Amino acid sequence: MRIKTFFIILITALVTIVLMNNTEEIDMWLFGTTRISKLIILAVVFVLGFIVGALVMRPRKKKVLEEDEDEYPEEDAQNLPVNTYKTKLSDEDRDYIS
Repeated sequence: MRIKTFFIILITALVTIVLMNNTEEIDMWLFGTTRISKLIILAVVFVLGFIVGALVMRPRKKKVLEEDEDEYPEEDAQNLPVNTYKTKLSDEDRDYIS
């Protein structure tokens, strides 16, 4: 079993235990006094926290820089980082790659 799977099972078990031990109703003010179960409040907060965490931890999309060829003359191309200068492959290079 992988460590990630183990932690997911452990967290799910702990959340279930906490939710099942907090089923009593409480008075809650939400633009007026309402009786609501702590189970519902905790479950909603957990789900919202999971969604926010998933959005924060998702991989970011990489920005692709496509510069105009005329912007950098050939002699200046050697002084630029590789990813900022758009180069064209020769036919020989294309044959080698494929």
